Amino acid sequence: MSCFIIFIIFILGLSIGSFINCLIWRLHKKKTILGRSICPKCKNKIFWYDNIPLFSFLFLRGKCRKCRKKISWQYPLVELITGILFVMAALINYQLLGLENLVTFNFFLLILKSWFLIAIMIIIFIYDLKYYLILDIIALPACIIIFILNLFLGFSLWNLLISGIIGGSFFLLQFLVSKGKWIGGGDIRLGLLMGLSLSWPMSIFAIFLAYIIGSIVVLPLLILKKKKLKSEIPLGVFLSTATIITLFWGEQILNWYLNLFIF
Repeated sequence: MSCFIIFIIFILGLSIGSFINCLIWRLHKKKTILGRSICPKCKNKIFWYDNIPLFSFLFLRGKCRKCRKKISWQYPLVELITGILFVMAALINYQLLGLENLVTFNFFLLILKSWFLIAIMIIIFIYDLKYYLILDIIALPACIIIFILNLFLGFSLWNLLISGIIGGSFFLLQFLVSKGKWIGGGDIRLGLLMGLSLSWPMSIFAIFLAYIIGSIVVLPLLILKKKKLKSEIPLGVFLSTATIITLFWGEQILNWYLNLFIF
């Protein structure tokens, strides 16, 4: 894959990252996604030359041109991470399919699915981290779109349905047993989305990986008394992270793990 194509994909990722930032803010404020962007601090409209992903933040030195208030580091970081993940998805899929399949419809669908899933998981990560909520308006339409894309990619209908049911039921059971104290309803929809996205058995691996990541992050906080056992934990942060890791390297990690027990 040429450097020019990689650069174009990176710019696309930056642009999607900028849209993700905008979408998260507008969803939280219950505003329409239409209309020009405004500064969250002074409410002044942002001109196009101050809204160029990543570069405007650097040029303005992280401050609004009008009110000079600091712009959250969330904005450039989300843009940069989205750009990097878009490039990684393209390179990994390119390595899997090879040059001869680069311009095929199947490659287009595969890369479209990867980019869409990455964008959705970034939205869920940021929104759950900031507001401790996984929005149905994001998760449920994503389930439908991912399900359709996977069918076009040749995934087994029954595999997807079983994987989705298992993913959702895993969290539904916890929700029912704890009467909603352990997890929220959004985690159930996210489990369904993970199942439909990754299929069986990778969806179960992703859930298992999420709990490992969560333990690594949360246990030190408990030891340092930054968190209590009854503290609310944004599980969507770990589930979305594990989903992206599984999307990229799930099979390799799982095979490596299983090989540890083969003598």
